[in-house]
Amino acid sequence: MIKKKYLSEKDKETWETYIKNPSDVYDKDKNNQKKQDRKERFRFDLHGHTLDEANQRVRDIIFSCVKQKYKEILFITGKGLHSTSDNDAYVSKDFSKLRYSVPDFIKSENDLNKFVFSISDADIKDGGEGAILVKLRNL
Repeated sequence: MIKKKYLSEKDKETWETYIKNPSDVYDKDKNNQKKQDRKERFRFDLHGHTLDEANQRVRDIIFSCVKQKYKEILFITGKGLHSTSDNDAYVSKDFSKLRYSVPDFIKSENDLNKFVFSISDADIKDGGEGAILVKLRNL
């Protein structure tokens, strides 16, 4: 770029006017700030909770995470290997376990479902079948 040695009065005046009101300049930092305001992941361990307690905690956590702008929630449920529901003939072997009941609870609640984008088993590194990954909608 070649720098001018002498600026005309018109160039100076144009520059001064532009400096006072640079309305046509795109602020890329402002757009990036919105992306950074959203947090990645919230993690919560549901071990030791009953079904009712776990469902209430899940409800509270989803509302809180939406408010705090998290992208996803990792619920650690365990695989149900140590569950005693197998000994009780009146209890479902599958649906009394958190790994099955928590996703069903979220899907059945309309006030929660509107914030949830997807529910899936977590990756192996995050707990696999013993954890549930809930991705939240970008609101």
